[in-house]
Amino acid sequence: MTRFDLPPPPPGILERGNREAMEAFLAALAAAGASPKTVKAYRAAISDFLSFIGGKPLREVTSSDVSAWIYDRLTRGLQRPRSRDSDPAEERRERQTTMHYYTLFLRGFLEWLGLGVKVPVVRKPRSPRVEALRPEEVERLVSAARDPLDLLIVALLFETGLRAQEAVGLRLRDIDTRRREIRVRNAKYGEERVVLYGPLTEQALAIWLAVNPGLGPDDSLLGISYSGLYKRLKTLARRAGLDPRRVRPHVLRHTFATEALRRGVPLPVVQRLLGHHDIKVTQIYLHLLDEDIRAAYQRAFAAQPPTTRQEQPPAPPAYTPPQPQQPPVQPPAPAVQQPSQVQWLGYQAWPQQAPGQQPGAGIQPVQQPAYQAGQQPLHPQPPVQPLAQQPYQAYYAAPVQQPQQWQPAPYPYAAPQPPYQGQPPVPVQPPVQAWPAPAPATGQPQQPPAAVPAQPQSVAPTGRRDDRRRE
Repeated sequence: MTRFDLPPPPPGILERGNREAMEAFLAALAAAGASPKTVKAYRAAISDFLSFIGGKPLREVTSSDVSAWIYDRLTRGLQRPRSRDSDPAEERRERQTTMHYYTLFLRGFLEWLGLGVKVPVVRKPRSPRVEALRPEEVERLVSAARDPLDLLIVALLFETGLRAQEAVGLRLRDIDTRRREIRVRNAKYGEERVVLYGPLTEQALAIWLAVNPGLGPDDSLLGISYSGLYKRLKTLARRAGLDPRRVRPHVLRHTFATEALRRGVPLPVVQRLLGHHDIKVTQIYLHLLDEDIRAAYQRAFAAQPPTTRQEQPPAPPAYTPPQPQQPPVQPPAPAVQQPSQVQWLGYQAWPQQAPGQQPGAGIQPVQQPAYQAGQQPLHPQPPVQPLAQQPYQAYYAAPVQQPQQWQPAPYPYAAPQPPYQGQPPVPVQPPVQAWPAPAPATGQPQQPPAAVPAQPQSVAPTGRRDDRRRE
C-alpha cells in the first residue's frame, strides 16, 4: 500500500465534528497526491466506521469500538445491496477483502489524528487462482460484438491489459497508430506508461475511426463512462453464452497477463506493461489454468514410467549341452563389373597393373584421326573387362546336424577334417590300389604300367587299409 506524506492536522481538530475531521483528512490526502479513486475509497471506509459508532466523538473512540465494528461487518456484512444469485462463500471472501482495506484506511485516519487506538488489520484472503478467460471464450466475445464499439472494448482490454478507468480516460492523441503504442496518462498513482496493442485492436481501431471521422485529438476515444463499459461487457457475455459474473474488465486484464506469460513474454516485461510497482504483484499471474494442469498430468501419466531398477540378465544354467558347430559362411564372390555404357573419350584402360605401379601408369592415349564430314563417327575401344575371380572351393567334410557325426566330403577318399578354423584344409590324396587287380571283363590279372610313381598310402594304425566310410 502506498504511503502518503500528509501534512499535520490543523489545531483543535478533535474539537470539531466527526464528519468535519474526515473532510479535513481527505483534503490533506488529495493534497499529498492521492488519486480521486483513492480518496473515494478512504471516504467509504471512514464513513462506514462513523456510521457504526453513531454520535460518539472521535477522541473517545477505543480499541473495543474498532473490534466491535470489524466483527459486525464480517458477520452481518456491509451496507450494500446483495445480488440474488450470489454465492455465500464468494460473498464471505469479498466481505473479508473489503474489511482488509477498510481497516488499513481507518488506521491511517486515526494515526493522522494522533489517537493511540490500535486497529487490527483483517487478513486478506488469498484467491485460489486468478480468474482468466480461455482463448476460445475471448473469440466468442469478439463474435458477439454488436457494433464497432463492442469490438474495440474487447480488443483493447484483451491485447493491452489496461484497467477500465485507464481505457475510459484515453484520448485520441494518446494513440500512435504508426508504432501501435498507447500512452496511458491517467495511470494508477499518477504515473504514465506506454502499452502496445496487436492486430485485433488495430483493425477494431481502424473501423471505429472510419465510422467516427469527427473525433478530435482531445476527444475521448471510447466516449463512455466506466458504468457504460461495464454494462456492455455484461451484455456481450450473455450474447456469447458465457457466465456474466466471469466477464469483467479486470478479468480481461488477468487474461492478457496470463496469455502473455504463456506465450513466452518475460515477467519484467509484463510488469512494465501492467504498470505494477512491485514484481511480486505480477507473480500472481504465474498460475496454471485447468487446461495446463490437465495437459501436464496427461503427459506424466499417459505412458508407463520407466523402472528405476535395472533388470539383471538371467543366470546361465549349470550345464550347457554341446551345440553342433555350423560350417563357416563363405564370403560371396565379388560381382563382375559390367562395362560402362558411357562413351570412352579416346583412352584405353589396362586394369591389370604390376605390384607397386602407380595408378594410371597403364593408361595410354590413343591417336585418333581427325574427324571428317561424311564419315562414320569414331568409337574408341572400351576398357578391357577384368577376369572374373574364381570362387574358392574347400574340400573338407561338412558337419551334419547330429553331434559327433560327419558327412563325407565330395571326394570319396578325403579324410575327415575338424571344423573350419579360418585356414583352407589341404585335400588328401587317395591311396594307390593294391596290385594285381582283377580285370573287369575277363577276370585275368592285368599287367601293370611301365612306370607307376609311388604314392603315399593312407593306412590305418592296425596295418590294414580303412577305405570304408566313417560312421
